[in-house]
Amino acid sequence: MNHRPLATEPRTAWRRPAGQVSLPEVHGSIVVPTTASFWRKLLAFSGPGFLVAVGYMDPGNWATDLAGGAKFGYSLLAVVMISNFMAILLQHLCIKLGVTTGRDLAQACRDHYSTPTVWFLWVLCEIAIAACDLAEVVGSAIALQLLFGIPLAWGCIITALDVLAVLFLQTKGFRYIEALVITLIATIGSCFAAELIFSKPSVVGVMLGFIPGPHIVTNHEMLYVSIGIIGATVMPHNLYLHSSIVQTRKFEPTPQGKREAIKFATIDSTTALMFALFINAAILIISAAVFHWSGHQDVAAIQEAYKLLSPLLGVSVASALFAVALLASGQNSTLTGTLAGQVVMEGFLNIRLRPWLRRLITRALSIIPAVVVISVFGESKTTELLVASQVVLSMQLGFAVWPLIRFTGERAKMGEFANKLWLKILGWTTALIIILLNLKLLFDTFMPPQILKTFYGFLGLPIPTQ
Repeated sequence: MNHRPLATEPRTAWRRPAGQVSLPEVHGSIVVPTTASFWRKLLAFSGPGFLVAVGYMDPGNWATDLAGGAKFGYSLLAVVMISNFMAILLQHLCIKLGVTTGRDLAQACRDHYSTPTVWFLWVLCEIAIAACDLAEVVGSAIALQLLFGIPLAWGCIITALDVLAVLFLQTKGFRYIEALVITLIATIGSCFAAELIFSKPSVVGVMLGFIPGPHIVTNHEMLYVSIGIIGATVMPHNLYLHSSIVQTRKFEPTPQGKREAIKFATIDSTTALMFALFINAAILIISAAVFHWSGHQDVAAIQEAYKLLSPLLGVSVASALFAVALLASGQNSTLTGTLAGQVVMEGFLNIRLRPWLRRLITRALSIIPAVVVISVFGESKTTELLVASQVVLSMQLGFAVWPLIRFTGERAKMGEFANKLWLKILGWTTALIIILLNLKLLFDTFMPPQILKTFYGFLGLPIPTQ
């Protein structure tokens, strides 16, 4: 008889008792020493934050950051910074939910909402995972083409083989996955640190770029890229994933033990996300420094950036470092995509597929559209595909953020760990910014020019530029 571990009994405000835990093969598998020093405990909790941070530096970010830097210079650095702070806040709330209730966000939604709503949220999350996986497939395929000359369509198909690496690592233990992820993040960071030195950006220009301005909202094209950056940074499925993998640590199930777990896990995720901020900002800064003021403002394709980097910088290794970092980024993201897909399907529907089957289904959903677009429209459309995938991600984001902030703010569900008033205000402000920006983008994109002119004229606002 197959006995799966059960979650710690949560508070009675939940409609049903906690059922089977998510990712049961690794749940509570890493013991946290109770009497160790601060640094020893921090080391025990370190890892999940870096798995989550991977999603914040995947190839989808590259497309939006490259487009933003080449077209608008350093202006969108403010968007990169703000979206990263949003991510830090939201991932902290995920930690609180997982540690306090023994549920991940998908399981909490299944308990709280009606069956039709649960299925609706699940479908949206699967779309988000497919969009994210699409970015990883295309990004890895582009890197393989740049480094080894493999055609993009074949590169997309080759990426399906990464399922074997994920399955092998899962059998070895969760620490092996975390170690590989951190190694790949270090590789990406090293490559971009070198690129920043080569590109010699304006320090003053970079500093000014971190100051937000109204043009980000009034310029339709800038808003589109900005929402893509937010979608590429704060990923919906990462919220479900983090609330699950934080439970891989075996901490004391007492109020004091939970409080300590939340503290150390938040330090872990915040540190990891600051690495993500460095990498995303570095991509945009390099793009701005190399392309924006050199007559290459239309550079948005990763392939174009690769070809131009070495000639424009006068450094032969610059393009190769760029491609190596891209390959590391794409492969890194596939690791967390596998885990996120498993958490979402098990949490929302309580359906447990074999990991290899789940991975193949997810990968097929991303490979097929990528191969079709590349085959029909040509390789030049890959960057448009990447940016569009990130806007799709951003559109799904509100549906994950809303229940997260609601659950963590309810004292009946969270007890003493419920969000304080200031945290509620920050959380709901973040959710409203994300939702309103998405609604504005849809309105500006699909409304006839005359309606836009009348609407913005009535409000006394400038009409968005197309």
